[in-house]
Formats: sequence, C-alpha cells, structure tokens
Amino acid sequence: MDALIIGAGGHGKVVLDILRASGVHRPIGFLDADPALNGTVINGLPVLGQVNQLPRLKQKVRGAVVAIGENRTRQHYADLLRQQGFELLSAIHPASTISKTAKLGDGIVIAAGAVVGTDTSIGDCVIVNTSAVIDHECVIESVVHVCPAAAIAGRVHIGELAFIGLGCRIIQCLTIGRQSIVGAGAVVIRDVPDGATVVGVPARIIKSAQPDAPAGFRADLCKM
Repeated sequence: MDALIIGAGGHGKVVLDILRASGVHRPIGFLDADPALNGTVINGLPVLGQVNQLPRLKQKVRGAVVAIGENRTRQHYADLLRQQGFELLSAIHPASTISKTAKLGDGIVIAAGAVVGTDTSIGDCVIVNTSAVIDHECVIESVVHVCPAAAIAGRVHIGELAFIGLGCRIIQCLTIGRQSIVGAGAVVIRDVPDGATVVGVPARIIKSAQPDAPAGFRADLCKM
C-alpha cells in the first residue's frame, strides 16, 4: 500500500528507512507541521506540505504512518488520521525479532534490532525503538515510546502514553503507570505510579503529576 509519513524529522527518517527495508508499504511523501519544509526532499522523499493536505491526498493514498516520537503529538495525529478516514499503517523493520505469539496493534513502529517476546501485547501507536527488548508476556498499552536499548523483563505492564527512556532496565512483573516517565539509564525495581517521573539506580520518583483521561485506543490489546 502507498503510505504517507507524518513527521519529517529524525524519527521520520528512521521510519522511511524501515519502510524501504521492509518493502510492505511504499512511501510516497512526508507531511510536516513546519511550512519551511514544504517542497523540500528528505532522503529522496518529498515533503508534500502540512496535514491540511490530507483531504486532497486521500484521493490517491489511504494509509499513513505517524513518525513522531513525542507521545501526545503522535496520539493527536493518529486521531486526526482516523477522523479523516486514513488507515494507520505500521512500520516493522525486517531486522527486528517478533514472536509469532505476540499481538500487535495498529500504527506501531518497531525498529531494527528490537525484540518482542512471546505472548506480549503491543497496543496502537507504540514505538519500540532501535535494539529495545520487551520480554515474554508483557503488556504495552497504546501510545507508549520504548526508547533505544531499553530492556523490559517478562510480565511487565506499561500504561498508555508512558515514556521508557534510553537504555533503562525494568525488572519482571512490575506495573509502569499511565503517562509515567522512566529516565534514561534508570533501573526500575518497583512499580511506578501513574504520572510519575523516575530516575536513577535504583529508580526513584522525582516528580508526580495527575494523569489525564484515558486515550481511548483499543483496550483489547491492553489486557493480560
């Protein structure tokens, strides 16, 4: 299927590489909020304008990948695409390893070297970035970003809109709350509440916030 890429930044370039490597969808152009990028060419792919071009482009293409690392913004554009009648496409690198028993949502990005273990569920619009490891029977709810080289042990449940930082470690059977942030390099050995930010070894809470209402993505992928 022909595909638009929403977001022409660094993550957009990564998604372009994934789409080209996988050969499942054919990228035809970027859309980006920065008007200065309109008409430019990035890694051989044109920037076709901003998202206000979606109604016009819908006549030619029906699918898109949201290539934005920030969770809230990614959620916003995924909602917009669905409202406009576009299909949320996934970008899965052929150099990733995904168990045949894993359940994958829509609009996900799984980068090179990532591992998704047996009986793991990945919700809609999740990013499993380069060389991240998610072990057996984990539940990763919608719109989570698992950053490069993060390692998540078995039976961990990560709530929607959580951000799992670069190179962090999460031991088995924990719950990481909705809209929480695990800082880069942290080692998490106990549950993290909703809306909390944790850093360090072992990880400790440095900030707490009240999470917003649930995102409303497909809950069936987010049950143990």
